[in-house]
Amino acid sequence: MKKIIPYVLMVSAAFGTMSLQAQTADEIVSKHIDALGGKDVIKKVNSIYMEGSTQVMGNESPTTETILNGKGYKNESDFNGQKMVQCVNDKGGWTTNPMAGGGAQAMPDEAYNSARGQLNVGGALYDYTAKGSTVTLLGKDGSAYKLKLVTADKDETTYYIDGSTYYISKLVKKGNVMGQDVEITIAYTDYKKTDIGYVIPFTRNIDLGQFQVSTTFTKAEINKPVDPAIFNMPK
Repeated sequence: MKKIIPYVLMVSAAFGTMSLQAQTADEIVSKHIDALGGKDVIKKVNSIYMEGSTQVMGNESPTTETILNGKGYKNESDFNGQKMVQCVNDKGGWTTNPMAGGGAQAMPDEAYNSARGQLNVGGALYDYTAKGSTVTLLGKDGSAYKLKLVTADKDETTYYIDGSTYYISKLVKKGNVMGQDVEITIAYTDYKKTDIGYVIPFTRNIDLGQFQVSTTFTKAEINKPVDPAIFNMPK
């Protein structure tokens, strides 16, 4: 019996490893895309417009977010009449922060390379090889699969894909906040299916280390007409 127990444990561990290896990174990404509605549905989404509210350091503000697929991403929050904007297009990015003084400021290249994935409907994992990115399966963290995506610009993000829903539960990446290098964690919850069949997380919590930003959306419109000019940096 004593000889059998180690053998059984060894076999059990081997099958556990085989179970993990049975799903490749591509298979997990494929199931994730299917969970969002599938490639045929994603291809039909030209724009996404969302409304909600953002909470940061005890302050709450109305927030809108607009994506024009492959062309532009813009997030606007209004804190007591002071509008904060984060925007990227297919050429560059810019921000507006009245609390820091001055008008629109161009994003540094590193920040733009990190944010430009928001331009694409379906997320950075969708059609990633065509974008010049690579994805590696790192293993599992509880019930979540850990995938590391490296873009053509060498920007790295670790995604945690829920093993039952195949939605992104969170992502982790390096960033720079107010001149400080930090690890940014973004958690996604409250996934809902839109009229067209595309699934979107309606709650997003961003942990920047020193403070957190929480956004809850209450409305989503798919394929609303969007003027590309809204993504241009003000002069």
